[in-house]
Amino acid sequence: MELSQQSIESLRNILEGEKNIVILSHTNPDGDAVGSSIAWGKALERVGHKVTCIVPNRFPYYLAWMNGINDVVIYNQQSDIAAEAIAKADIFFCLDFHTISRLDSLSDELSRNTKAKRVLIDHHLNPAEQFDVMFSHPESSSTSYLVYCIIAALWGEKSITREQAEVLYVGMMTDTGNFSFSYLTPELFRAVAVLAETGIDIPQIYNNVYNSFTEGRARLFGYTINRKMRTLHKGTVAYMSLTEEEMRRFWFQQGDSEGFVNYPLTIKKMKMSAIFIEHHDFIRVSLRSRGKVDVNIFAGRYFNGGGHKNAAGGKSFVSMEETIRNFEKAVAEYAAEGMI
Repeated sequence: MELSQQSIESLRNILEGEKNIVILSHTNPDGDAVGSSIAWGKALERVGHKVTCIVPNRFPYYLAWMNGINDVVIYNQQSDIAAEAIAKADIFFCLDFHTISRLDSLSDELSRNTKAKRVLIDHHLNPAEQFDVMFSHPESSSTSYLVYCIIAALWGEKSITREQAEVLYVGMMTDTGNFSFSYLTPELFRAVAVLAETGIDIPQIYNNVYNSFTEGRARLFGYTINRKMRTLHKGTVAYMSLTEEEMRRFWFQQGDSEGFVNYPLTIKKMKMSAIFIEHHDFIRVSLRSRGKVDVNIFAGRYFNGGGHKNAAGGKSFVSMEETIRNFEKAVAEYAAEGMI
């Protein structure tokens, strides 16, 4: 992956002098969103800027151990603090999302500040907004890897501290399924080597993220796979669904369903997997695939969403039953076109 030198110089110019900076990431923030935001925030603070990291809602509980995460402002719990920081901001950095609507109600707050520069740092396809500076790299495995590259270009890789390395590693690890998919380039592993040289404890990081779930989550996972998984198209497509009532039955916490959608792809002939999660007024659709099956196109066509070729998502605003019927019809159409 090669960064635009023009974009790097534009970023240098924007960062001249002391600035009030807000770093924003998407609703339901994951390891990459949180890790990249914290690491980039620490880099900016070190060169004299005042930085506030804001996410729309709470991050998963198994990320709570991350250094610096207690300083992240959660908008739906600390709206006054977030609103004040946004109003004073000279620069907005948008990390790990490319559409302001992904911030939900926080996007309204953002629209009130029309003077601040906007900078995109993201690895999703087809940015839908205008930015003053853009680092849009779908070929990057994660936003954390992209932040690593920007920090290295601006201040050198030796400037990355152990604290930054730890959270960047979380982002790189989680967005690649522990380095098992998505743009696993030699450059990525060279970056991981640089992070390892700071002394981070890689086995402990893995344990903190992947071996820190609740009993309720384990039971919910078993229930979802055993009772809720259905297959289509001669066993090559799977889908699961969870209602709010079902999640409450297993003491659901934010992040408990993370990774469920990946599991059907462990079945040998499976090509595509989906999970439908019921929220108050919509159903969140998560899609995964392998090989040639492009769920980014599928999400955009049928669920007004998007993402990457093998990992995407969207929303449905009809009932769970109708959402599933729409999905089954969409799979049949997609298969008839030779897309599955």
